[in-house]
Amino acid sequence: MHTTFKLAATVAALAMSGAVLAGPAEDIIAKEKCNKCHTATTTKKAPSWADIAAKNKGKPDAEARLLNTLKTGKASDGEEHDPGPLKASDADLKAIVQIVLNSK
Repeated sequence: MHTTFKLAATVAALAMSGAVLAGPAEDIIAKEKCNKCHTATTTKKAPSWADIAAKNKGKPDAEARLLNTLKTGKASDGEEHDPGPLKASDADLKAIVQIVLNSK
């Protein structure tokens, strides 16, 4: 019975600490308010991450192009990307790109 209580307490603690377990990429996404324009599956002011992933599926340069967009604030077609360049390490930006490219 004591073990059951410990297990339930552990599960509850993990469920409530989801934000704490988020990685640097998720923190940057939240800080930069990317969800203001992008969502995982629906189009708001900008394409959903799933739409971006589908558009780039199978393209060998997808990661490099999206990484460049995040670094420069300009999409590959020259269009400005709001809020502009993201200030983060290359590793964190690559993690954000992977989140986007793995969206379904």
